[in-house]
Order: sequence, then C-alpha cells, then structure tokens
Amino acid sequence: MSKILKLTSRRNFLFGLGSLAAISAVAISRSFNNNQDREALDNPERDFTVSQELSLKQLAAQKGLIYGTASTKSYLASDPAYMAAIVENCSMFVPEWEFKWTAGDALLRPGFNQFDFTAADWIANFAATHKLLLRGHTVVWHESLPKWFKETVNRENASQLLQSHIQTVVKRYAGKIHSWDVVNEAIEPKDGRDDGLRITPWLEYLGTSYIDLAFRLTAAADPQTLLVYNDYGLDYDTPEDEAKRVAVLKLLERLQSQGTPIHALGVQAHLYPGKHKFNPDKLRQFFADVASLGLKIIITEMDVADNYLPRDVAVRDRIIAATYEDYLSTVLDETAVIAVLTWGLSDRYSWLSQFQPRSDKAAVRPLPLDIYMRRKLAWNAIARAFDHAPKR
Repeated sequence: MSKILKLTSRRNFLFGLGSLAAISAVAISRSFNNNQDREALDNPERDFTVSQELSLKQLAAQKGLIYGTASTKSYLASDPAYMAAIVENCSMFVPEWEFKWTAGDALLRPGFNQFDFTAADWIANFAATHKLLLRGHTVVWHESLPKWFKETVNRENASQLLQSHIQTVVKRYAGKIHSWDVVNEAIEPKDGRDDGLRITPWLEYLGTSYIDLAFRLTAAADPQTLLVYNDYGLDYDTPEDEAKRVAVLKLLERLQSQGTPIHALGVQAHLYPGKHKFNPDKLRQFFADVASLGLKIIITEMDVADNYLPRDVAVRDRIIAATYEDYLSTVLDETAVIAVLTWGLSDRYSWLSQFQPRSDKAAVRPLPLDIYMRRKLAWNAIARAFDHAPKR
C-alpha cells in the first residue's frame, strides 16, 4: 500500500483528488438538476450497437490501428481471466509500473548503481509469449523517482545517472519495444516559465536540454523504437488545457528545430464528462498541428472517470460510452493517430478506484469491461469508433 501511495502526488495534482473526494452525492446529483445539461450528456435513445463480432484489436487492425491496454504484473499473474481478456482484446501492452524507476510494487532502481529487472523481465516475457507489442513507460518522469534520488543526485552526477539508466534499461529491451515514452509530463504552464516547462529535479540539475538529451540517448540505445513525448490535460475546452496544448506544441517544434529524434506525441486522454466541455474542433485542430510536424500520435492512457456522473449505472454507462465514442470519433479522423490504449481494460483494476473513488461509494465504471470481464457499452463505443475510423 505504501508503495502505491508514492503516486498520489501526481494523481492528486492531475485530477484534484482532495477536492473531488469531498464532493458529496448531493453535489453530484445537483449538477444534473438542469435537464438541459443532463440531456447534453445522456441520451437514452443513443444507439451503441456494434456491427461486427470481432475483438477490439481486430476492429482496430482493420483500419491500420493498434488497440492495447496497461496493467501490472501483480494483476496479470494473479488473475487468469484478466490476462485472457487482455490477450483476446489487445495487440499492445503497457506496463503501468514495471518500467518506471519506482512505482507501485516495482522498484527498477533500488540504488544509484543498482537495477532490478525481475518484474520488467516478467512483463517483457508476457508480451513476447502472447505476441503483444510492448510499450516502454517511462524513461524520464519526475514522479517515479526513488527515495535515494533526492539524497544522492545533484548537478554533478545527474547526467551520468540519466545516461547509465537509459543505456542499461533501453538497451536491455532493444528490439522488443514498439515505443518508449521517453519524457513524461514535462509541461506545466502554471509553473510560470516562459517555455512552459514543469519545474522538476531533471530541469534543475540538467537545464532545459534534459529532454533533448533523453531522446538522443534513447535513440542511440534502441534505434528501432518509436520515441514519444507523453502528456495529459490536452483534451478540453478550458484555459488550462488550451495553455497546455500551446506549450506542448511549442516544445515539439523546439525539439524538431534542434534535430531531436522524436517521432510521436502521446496524449493520455483521461476524460471527465460532467466536469469539462469537449470541443471537437479545437482538439481536431491541435491534432492536425501535431501531425503537420510529421509526428505520429498515440492515445496512451485513455479512461473515463465518473466522479461527476449520477449513481444510476445505466445512465453512467451511457454517458461514459458516449464520451469514448465522441472523443475517439474526433481524434481518429486524424490519420496520424496510430494507436489507442486504455489505462486498464476491466473496472476490476482501474487506478480510479483508489485515486478517484466516488463520494457515494459506488464502484467506478471507467473501462470497456466490467469487473466480471463482460463487455459494457464503453466496449461497444470503442468498437464503433474503430469501425467508423478512416483507414490508415
């Protein structure tokens, strides 16, 4: 439990856990007192019928897309039904914890000169055994640093540490990784820098060049892998998301102008119906701007939280499904999008259960399958989006 809680600062910041957890059931229902608002989110007549009896990976492949999900060794090893559901539906897998420096029950870097590949190797073998494309997540992220980092790392040795980490980890799995999230969540306009960069230990010790350095080192360690910059908060029509989109686009342009080997943008797509308004035109333009740089786009961590939705399961499921289909129908119009990954496949193992629990104590329902591995309307919605997407 204590190791899992290492992620709370990032999750709390990202989604405002403290304030959301305090929202009462009354407040949730009050937000739906306006019939017009509710009808805008929930249409009981909406049709989520799927036309083909295929798995999600098969439907995606028909359009030249990849569908996948994220999970952990602990869930896979202890739950054969969940593993089977992933193998059935997915052609790509993302280790949620095992490739990070430290997270959850995995500790890849127990010391400055120490590595423990037990869990990471298990994941790599799982993916190879089931012929799943494997993503690396993530090389550089300010939230996954082990305790010894603060005590040991400084301006004099940070570059050496980053170089040894990438040469050791990335080279170990070279040729086995479809894509690496080389740098994760390096933009935060609220930190007040003109360049939009988040103030992190990596920025403090290595300066703005740390991003370029990480990409160049990763490219050298594995020339075959797709190199990705990954971030959240790019989806909605809010001043915060607009500022994030502008800053991310400027970062991508800077990296390209200096010859940084970057191939794709990862868009996390953690969605919140009932909280923010979705503007398809603005998102479509942002994706077009990214594609105009010659970059691919991967939807890397998609799920749909239900904190702001009613308790009624039928209503929640319809709104969540509509959110999936509306979002994916928009972004998949951009043929630079090559893959869609949900952050989990079954409600049984969603991180939102712990980090975004509903204040009315009802179980969260953010993913394509329910806790019994049965298809939900969300599954249908994703299938429909794939079915209607243009071919790559």
